[in-house]
Amino acid sequence: MAFSKDGAIETAILNGYADWPRADTKGKEFTYGTAGFRMRADLLDFVMYTVGILASLRSRRLNSNTIGIMITASHNPAADNGVKLVDPMGEMLDQDWEFWATGLANSKNGEELRNGYMHAVKDLKIEQTKEAKVIFARDTRPSGARLVKALIAGLEATGTKYIDYGYATTPQLHYLVRATNTQNQPIPYGEVSMEGYYKKTAEAFKLAMKYATPNGPVTVDCANGVGAPKLKELMKYLGSDILKINIVNDQIENPDLLNEKCGADFVKTKQMAPPDFDGKRFERWASLDGDADRIVYYFHADGNIFRLLDGDRIATLAASFIGDLVRKSGLEEQIKLAVVQTAYANGAATKYVEKVLNLKVETTATGVKHLHHVAARYDIGVYFEANGHGTVLFSARALKQIRKHEPQSPAQLEALDTLKALTDLINQTVGDALSDLLLVEVVLAHKEWTVKEWLATYTDLPNKLAKVMVNDRSVYRTVQGTAERRLESPPGIQEKIDDIVKKYKEGRCFVRGSGTEEAVRVYGEAAEVYDVEDMVGKVTELISSQSSRDIEPYLSRREERRVEETEMGLRREPRDPPFGNS
Repeated sequence: MAFSKDGAIETAILNGYADWPRADTKGKEFTYGTAGFRMRADLLDFVMYTVGILASLRSRRLNSNTIGIMITASHNPAADNGVKLVDPMGEMLDQDWEFWATGLANSKNGEELRNGYMHAVKDLKIEQTKEAKVIFARDTRPSGARLVKALIAGLEATGTKYIDYGYATTPQLHYLVRATNTQNQPIPYGEVSMEGYYKKTAEAFKLAMKYATPNGPVTVDCANGVGAPKLKELMKYLGSDILKINIVNDQIENPDLLNEKCGADFVKTKQMAPPDFDGKRFERWASLDGDADRIVYYFHADGNIFRLLDGDRIATLAASFIGDLVRKSGLEEQIKLAVVQTAYANGAATKYVEKVLNLKVETTATGVKHLHHVAARYDIGVYFEANGHGTVLFSARALKQIRKHEPQSPAQLEALDTLKALTDLINQTVGDALSDLLLVEVVLAHKEWTVKEWLATYTDLPNKLAKVMVNDRSVYRTVQGTAERRLESPPGIQEKIDDIVKKYKEGRCFVRGSGTEEAVRVYGEAAEVYDVEDMVGKVTELISSQSSRDIEPYLSRREERRVEETEMGLRREPRDPPFGNS
């Protein structure tokens, strides 16, 4: 096994373990998933150390491009924290590298970590003499300061150059990564600074509003997270003459209030406004999550009835408006638009896009990385999860068509100008609650709609999302190619779910393991509210009542298959090759 020059890096990695040893996880292993690593903050120190080491490998593997690291647990409680890596163009970490992230984080001691690093260098053909560069930021969680120290230890052990951007929203960090790596391109993504983010976003918003009339104030619940100070800073660049924003739940000085009975996740899952909501009928309210990459809208209708405008609603609103702009610009033949959803999208939203907007809909597995990948295949790809996380992607081809197009009338010019502004307003790297907020405000202003007209575009099917805590979420595996809508294991459960669902008009229900906790998610829709409650209740009871007789034989068979596949070379185990003796 080849060492770096004088074995300096390997020795530093081994020595650093003494300061950042692995916590006792009682036999449970760490897993890098859609949300990166996310757990109780007191378990994360060693993981952060390994993430610094991984980021150095990734940067060197990608010819010294800058890699981003965001320290956040998004909508989780303040006691949790997490970390995820950002690739050079602002994308999520390449999925193949999740294997290495998981492997390094599960090293049992310093020797295993060093050996895992050396195996990665060899397998990935990494030149350790190349420069490695990383930028990172964090949300407002109090554990962040300690975790930064662990991260820096991993970066310094590997000789990595780094910049600490302090507090930032997750989308701002993604912006900074892409801006950093495109400075030498003909058209850089933006200025490499927080100010650059604000200037680009604000200028694009003003251009997009050039032909529209401001639509009154919007109140934004910032979940007592990092979105509060960042939105306040953005407002300085926007000015209140075009859009007035009222901010609530901005108490970042009290960490216990982070996401506590407020924020996008609370509003979406509880189907209710935060307790301090005091909006009048049909006043626009929006909620961000803790790291400001999700947003949902809502209001109270007549009779004090709560109405939610979630990610499905934002996607359909954006697709409708952008589709109109493409047509009005005279670009309908050159640019094709599609909407990408997950199985959690309301069935009524899917029908609206297909039947009313006449646009293509694709359905993917849950997780932004899946949505983003499919959306990138189209000239313009609109994707939002129902939880409010999403964006609009414009391909290089679409941007070229938009830039070179010559308008043939004042109406085409107006539409083209607005479309160009949206390509800069919308964060192309990841779902961004701040830019999505402004996108919604632009669309409502141009359409001269209130939330009442927005809600009237279609009627949601009654739906419910439930959670069942389980001992091992990995038991619940979905069939590939079904967008996680059907279970292949444990055996027999899907057939029982089908028997339940077929009894309800327009019934739809699916089960999948959570991506962030030992739980199973149960989502259901039906024509009537009482049918949804009854259907989801029965499926939830089915999952809860699975006896050990049902599960244990399956687990034994799964373990037998795992051993067989490993012996046949069909499965690459997490500890082979990253760990073990060199």
